[in-house]
Amino acid sequence: MQDQHAELDWRTGDVPVSTRFDDPYFSLENGLAETRHVFLAGNGLPARFVDGFHVAELGFGTGLNLLTTLAAWRAQQVPGVLRFTSFEAYPMRAEEMIRAQAAFSELAGPADELAAFWRRGAQDIRLPDLHFTLIHGDARETLSAWQGRADAWFLDGFSPAKNPELWEASLMAEVARHTTPGGTAATYTAAGFVRRGLETAGFDVTRVSGYGRKRHMTTARKPGP
Repeated sequence: MQDQHAELDWRTGDVPVSTRFDDPYFSLENGLAETRHVFLAGNGLPARFVDGFHVAELGFGTGLNLLTTLAAWRAQQVPGVLRFTSFEAYPMRAEEMIRAQAAFSELAGPADELAAFWRRGAQDIRLPDLHFTLIHGDARETLSAWQGRADAWFLDGFSPAKNPELWEASLMAEVARHTTPGGTAATYTAAGFVRRGLETAGFDVTRVSGYGRKRHMTTARKPGP
């Protein structure tokens, strides 16, 4: 584990807020519904799930996206293994992550299953239906060294206005380089510079309806089969 951890406050009981970036980790309205709308539906999931499908993510945060994706995978009874790789510069401490996840009773099964791994600082988890890797450090450095390619990207950094480093055009280019032909990306933000960065990187970019109070979000697809 790195020495640099997330610095948190808690809002309305169980919503963690980053004091470093002054931004909540998930929607104050309904974080689970937001994840399903933005990252699952935004990437055409679960319809695209097949054995070995690889999700990659910028910003692991509370682990909510991982739990939501794993629950959807299991609900679809997809044979084989879901691969999930997440890049995170400031990991939450295990007990804080577990506290945040406890707000979502629908995810209690996978949350309880993975809690022991978080408590011992695991960065690599192997289950019969999940291969998960957490890569610590600045994604602007770690992603370029990564050897994998994702079928779907969850771009889930803090607000571009508060955390612009995780939305730089050069990083979007690395996302594209590490995406399979026909692969996709989705994010809650519709910020113009993020959309332009994805377009410059070679994605076909679309603005679609956002979740809750956010009128728009962004989906992207890399040309290919």
